[in-house]
Amino acid sequence: MKKITVIGLGAGDLNQLPFGVYKVLTEGNNIFLRTKEHPIVAELEEVGHSFTSFDSVYEKNSEFSAVYEEISEILLEKAEAAAVVYAVPGHPLVAEQTVQLLLEKGKERGIDIEIGGGQSFLDAIFQALKIDPIDGFQLVDGTSLSRDMIRLNTHTIIGQVYDQFVASEVKLSLMEKLPDEYEVAIVTAAGSKDEKITWVPLYELDRETEVHNLTSVYVPPVKDEQVLYREFSTFRQIIADLRGPNGCPWDKKQTHESLKKYLIEEAYELIEAINKEDIDHMVEELGDVLLQVMLHAQIGEDDGYFTIEDVVEGISEKMVRRHPHVFGNVEAETEEEVLSNWQEIKQQEKGTTKKSLLDGVGNGLPNLLKAKELQKEAAKVGFDWPDITPVLEKVKEELLELQEAKQQGNQQEIEQEYGDLLFALVNVARHYNIDPEEALFKTNQKFSRRFSYIEEKVAASGRSFNDYTLEELDAFWVEAKTIEKGK
Repeated sequence: MKKITVIGLGAGDLNQLPFGVYKVLTEGNNIFLRTKEHPIVAELEEVGHSFTSFDSVYEKNSEFSAVYEEISEILLEKAEAAAVVYAVPGHPLVAEQTVQLLLEKGKERGIDIEIGGGQSFLDAIFQALKIDPIDGFQLVDGTSLSRDMIRLNTHTIIGQVYDQFVASEVKLSLMEKLPDEYEVAIVTAAGSKDEKITWVPLYELDRETEVHNLTSVYVPPVKDEQVLYREFSTFRQIIADLRGPNGCPWDKKQTHESLKKYLIEEAYELIEAINKEDIDHMVEELGDVLLQVMLHAQIGEDDGYFTIEDVVEGISEKMVRRHPHVFGNVEAETEEEVLSNWQEIKQQEKGTTKKSLLDGVGNGLPNLLKAKELQKEAAKVGFDWPDITPVLEKVKEELLELQEAKQQGNQQEIEQEYGDLLFALVNVARHYNIDPEEALFKTNQKFSRRFSYIEEKVAASGRSFNDYTLEELDAFWVEAKTIEKGK
């Protein structure tokens, strides 16, 4: 029978090796080692045993994935001719990618993969560090570590820290979430007579790490609240506490309906920060917008309808689905092709035929923006002027009709003609590629600045507004305008 028996060398020296594994190593044939860099191998070689290792495969490949692929292929080929024993550090099923590849490929090729046991390095590390994993821990691979894998409130053990390059990559990933001075432990050869634990500040991790096959890094749970505030899970718990039994009366009282105005306010305050290119203010306002999202999600969870995970899942699926040129095999080289694909997929998702091209367009938007979206949608089928000249003429026409309505004194007609004038002005903005909402926002800001200047001048004079004529106040306005232009 075609067979590969995988055994673990454990984490320590010969004294800790199970007797069954010892017998296989000393009495078996056709034994291959992932690496000779292990205390047990050195001890057995001293008494005359010899083995074939794959250390040369590490030397010729620059990527660990290529190393693991090549090792698994060689072993499978060997097993076609005769039974093979494959020995790995630690336990075969803990942090051993080659074993996972063997299990996957062996099944496809009719080769039996038998796991022969061995001691995991985790037991030795828990004992060396004197930590209890019941408090919560995670084991991650140092060769493929990213910041999103790291949970700060648990014991974290990072394995496969083979050399200073891996240690450097680990350090950089950790420093994205932890202070540079955060104390971590370098654990080498845990459970053996060569066991060594070195505590270092994070920024020195790659300077202190020994080049060793049995090196791991231990990151203790974070207790500093300021650091934990960077964790999304912490923020979520804060929101849950605010709406919990002992939470804030205001937060507990809120509903989806009552929060609508705050979402609009926070969005506009963010726009203001963007316009001012104020990065610190942007960070603050983005947090305020996120707060609104989290409050709505918490209300959904409290009511039993949905959670923040549902929100994240929905938008993640949508982004993947609507970007087949990124996550699939569709080609889209230009922005226009991307938008065309987006609209087509969006229509397929809706699943129903619209009665009108304008059904659902701009729903929920401020009316200036909705007007722009309605015009854009109509323009897609050719209902649009080819250039700006007739658009400007339409503005003049609507202004005259507004004046006529005013002369007639019909308030309802005045309101209707005023709306037509605004709609025509939005069309001007669209043809000039201007966001009407943004343009009005900037004008509001400009008006506020210039009026504040008038207030300062009036206050400095010791007089009140009532003491000034409109012409005098307008002169201050002109001064403010001149100063702004000068700047």
